[in-house]
Amino acid sequence: ADIYCDTRLIARVIDRLCPEPPLFGAGPVSAAASHFWSGAEFFAPGAALSLHENRDYIAKDVADDRRAYFNFLDFDRFEEDAPHFRSQLRAFARLIDRSLADRPFLDGDRPGACDIDAYFNIWMARGNIGSSPRLFADKHALLAWRGRMDAFGEGVRTEISAETAIDIARQSAAAPVGPSVPDESGAAPGDAVSVAAADYGKDPVEGVLDFVDDDEIVISRKDLRAGHVRVHFPRIGFVLRRLAN
Repeated sequence: ADIYCDTRLIARVIDRLCPEPPLFGAGPVSAAASHFWSGAEFFAPGAALSLHENRDYIAKDVADDRRAYFNFLDFDRFEEDAPHFRSQLRAFARLIDRSLADRPFLDGDRPGACDIDAYFNIWMARGNIGSSPRLFADKHALLAWRGRMDAFGEGVRTEISAETAIDIARQSAAAPVGPSVPDESGAAPGDAVSVAAADYGKDPVEGVLDFVDDDEIVISRKDLRAGHVRVHFPRIGFVLRRLAN
C-alpha cells in the first residue's frame, strides 16, 4: 500500500531496506552525484536520437505518446538537431570515460547509484542509437566499464499481474510516517494537495497530504480497487500545491 514514484526516491528506499552493499557508498556526496549523472541534459540527447534514428520503425501511437511526454524535445527539429544531439552524447561519454581513468566504477572500487544512473544512457544508446558505436569507439575506459556493468545482469525477478498488485495493496496497510516539517508551499498534513513533476510528465496526482520534509512528499489516496494507499514522491523536482477546499 506504499507506492514509490521516481527512480531517485526508489533508489533511496532500496538502500534503506537493503543497506549492504550500499548504493550510495560515499554518502551524501554520492547521492548528489547520482542526480548529476541522471540529469535531463544527459538523458535528452539519447531520447531524441533513439526516436530520430528509429523513426521509420516506431508506431504512430508510440511516437505521439512520446511527443506528449517529452515536452522538452522539439520533434519537428530532430533532423536538424541530430548533429547537436550526437555531439552531446559523445561529450557525455567522454565525461564518463575521464571519470573512470583511475577507478573501475564511478563511485570508486564498488559500483553504486552513480554507475546505475550513468549506465542507463549508455545502455539505451547501444540498443537504440545506430550511431553510438562510432561515438563511443575511442572511449576505452567507458567500454570496459560497460562490460563490467553488463556482467551484473538483471538479477532475478518475479512477474505479477496488475490485478495481483492491486489485491496486495488492498490487503496491506501503509507504513507509518513521521512528523512533517513546514513546507514553503504552505501545505500541511491533512490538506488536499496535488503533486506533479516539475520538468516533464507533469500529470498531477491529487490526494491528502500525510507527510512532507526536504526529502519526500507523501499523500494518501483512496482507490475503489486498491483501497487506501500512500504515494511517495521525492521533494526535489516535484511541485506541491495546496488545493482549495
